[in-house]
Amino acid sequence: MVNIDPARVLGDLNALRQFGTYKTGVHRPTLSDADMAARHWLADQLRALDYEVTIDGIANVVGLSGAKGPRLLAGSHIESQNHAGWLDGPLGVIYALEAARAVKASPELAGAAVDVIGFCDEEGHFGNFLGSRSLMGELPEAEIDTLADRTHGEPLRDALKRAGLAGRPRLSVDPKGYVGFLESHIEQGDWLEANQLEIGIVTSVVGVWQYLVVFDGVQNHAGTTRMAIRKDAGVALAKLAVEIDRRFPEVAGPRSVWTTGRITLDPGQRSIIPGHAELLFQFRDADPERLLLLERTLKEIAAEADAKGPCRVRVETLRQSVPAVMAPTFQDALEAAAEHHAPGKHTRMPSGAGHDAQVMAMHMPSGMLFVPSIGGISHHWSENTSDADIVRGARVYADAAASLLKRAKV
Repeated sequence: MVNIDPARVLGDLNALRQFGTYKTGVHRPTLSDADMAARHWLADQLRALDYEVTIDGIANVVGLSGAKGPRLLAGSHIESQNHAGWLDGPLGVIYALEAARAVKASPELAGAAVDVIGFCDEEGHFGNFLGSRSLMGELPEAEIDTLADRTHGEPLRDALKRAGLAGRPRLSVDPKGYVGFLESHIEQGDWLEANQLEIGIVTSVVGVWQYLVVFDGVQNHAGTTRMAIRKDAGVALAKLAVEIDRRFPEVAGPRSVWTTGRITLDPGQRSIIPGHAELLFQFRDADPERLLLLERTLKEIAAEADAKGPCRVRVETLRQSVPAVMAPTFQDALEAAAEHHAPGKHTRMPSGAGHDAQVMAMHMPSGMLFVPSIGGISHHWSENTSDADIVRGARVYADAAASLLKRAKV
């Protein structure tokens, strides 16, 4: 086992909390002034470890130990959702930083090290998992040219220039140079808390499949058009949404979830029958076969509505991410450490949210640790986790990291 400093862990988390403070959370969107200040703060902490530190051309903070022995890559993201929580992302960054310190201070692990990464834009202000995809060579320059901030519309190239990063090279790493990648995160749900558990060992990260369901009717006057001849795209949308909620439980798995994220009526005026409507819809599951079944059911519902009329209905596929399985060796190391620090209070579980670990798992063995979220709240400024759970998670994380490195040294 390695030693962490609980006061330092909590102090570092609270230090990051000062960048973009909003109520009890933070507002630290990608490449904002607050986000860049937080990245420079992390870079300074890594330099204090004598690490070679770079904030690269996509704003990843990369701290390399230069160790000649086994190395573990560890970290998470730094930015936040808009007006959101203080732990979503930073918890995993600080755990990685503290594990790097603990491993460096351990005589038993001399020559081994934890390299630390603070990823950019896991939260998707400009795109999906830009930092981890860039580090793994999955982000082409041509895609960067097309991206813009979802809130203000600022092109990513302009934001990088404003942040002082224009022209900097983007770093990549060789997956073969690492034992693997380890991430930690708040659960962002209430499963651990509801079951009086203290540690979650992630088995897989769900696939997220997202669709746009489009309805075409006839726009007309709301006062003079008889009900019998209306082709109201808004009514057609509402009926389909109800039918999804009726049919999906029949084909869903125990952890399947689905969400209507946005409804748009065109022209959206009180005296005009909408002639066009759109429903932004997604579902999530860790089982590829279950995802296919849910997709088939959605398309069946849409086809039935289209055939019945009076509006035309079609489904457009927007995104289909592949579920990512965490490495059994990482799960075992986390479970052993959890049993030491939280005996009988841990469980293996899938992640219902997307994380950088799902990108990394496609390139190297990866693992992920969860700690409880109070009330299951996340993506909101009231997001929180108790100090006791934060410290316990840090101990489990650091011990698992040490165990993985020790095994690689043998």
